[in-house]
Amino acid sequence: MEWSIKRFEELNTNCNENLLCGISCGEKDKKNIDMNKILKITILLLTLYSCNSQQPAATEEVRPSGNIVTLTDTQRNNAGIESGKFEQKAISSVLKLKGKIDVPPQNIVSISVPLGGYLKSTRLLPGMHINRGDVLAVMEDAQYIQLQQDYLTAKAQFEFNESEYHRQKELNESKASSDKVFEQTKATWQTQYILIKSLEQKLRLIGVDPARITPDNISKSINIYSPINGFVSSVNVNIGKYVNPSEVLFELVNPDDIHLALTVFDKDVSKLAIGQELVAYTNTHPEKKYPGEIILISKTVAGDNATLVHCHFEEYDKMLLPGMFMNADVELKLNEVFALPDDAIVRFENKHYVFKIIGTNKYEMMEVQTGNKENGFTEIVGGEGMTNEQYAIKGAYNLLMVLKNVAGDE
Repeated sequence: MEWSIKRFEELNTNCNENLLCGISCGEKDKKNIDMNKILKITILLLTLYSCNSQQPAATEEVRPSGNIVTLTDTQRNNAGIESGKFEQKAISSVLKLKGKIDVPPQNIVSISVPLGGYLKSTRLLPGMHINRGDVLAVMEDAQYIQLQQDYLTAKAQFEFNESEYHRQKELNESKASSDKVFEQTKATWQTQYILIKSLEQKLRLIGVDPARITPDNISKSINIYSPINGFVSSVNVNIGKYVNPSEVLFELVNPDDIHLALTVFDKDVSKLAIGQELVAYTNTHPEKKYPGEIILISKTVAGDNATLVHCHFEEYDKMLLPGMFMNADVELKLNEVFALPDDAIVRFENKHYVFKIIGTNKYEMMEVQTGNKENGFTEIVGGEGMTNEQYAIKGAYNLLMVLKNVAGDE
């Protein structure tokens, strides 16, 4: 700057000397002096002087220190910072449980053949829907023929014994027959009647109606009928196989009473009650919710310190199959807790933080433990000891960006 002013004065002096010299020497043509050049130099020097004389305006720079950040009034307004205190809110907690679809024993039917036999035919496959009265399988065996033969023979003998009983009864009443003969005839008739009734029950046991058996329709095969509406859960035999009376051919499930069995640890059992509502969902489709309620709480605790809680679904979905694993959220009773708005809490490196106001436009980031959430508020564990302070309830995320981004640049 000093050089520019000095140079300007020298040029100005030289110019004046040239002018005076020209006049004293009597030069006739004064236009030989390049006034335009002098003018340009003058303007350039003035411009340099003006630029060098302007000092840069001082700007206030905000630099965070540790977990504390200080803003200007303008920055605070642009960040939308609002302050507030803890509020006492009634927030219901949620108990998260795991379990699987179950069916009560009375809704699971194992199909077997009381007399055994060979499997002639079946159309069943696991998962197939069946109705009550449908034919599940056709069985064959020689003993079925023998049983029908015994029944028809006993029935024919009974008719003779019954006729003889009535004849001896009339004779005994007229004293034409002794009491001993009458009693023997009566005992034979009753014995045959008992035999017929027992054979009828055996026939019904294998699904044969005794009233429809005649000597002309004796069959070597019998049909196995479904006793319930539902679906086939397992098929344990193949065609041609001999099945013993103790073997299970098929297992059927009636889904009308399907329910969810949840595993609950002993420390949480006291939080549950019959009639409590819940929402169940699978791992594969968590967006699909299945409302239900608790219908039974087991009174025994297993070796893993857990018990079973049985729940009914409001509506049965055919996609829910026995043995399928599910999750459930049980809403517990409302609790009065100290909470902050959700916007006041930020998450950084898997931890939760809030910003406490410690001065004018000055904020300190503090780690907190969060609890349950509801209606835009989050429970702060141990918040009862923090109720007298002011916190940034809006714009906390902006404070985190200022604090961590600038800290990262350093």
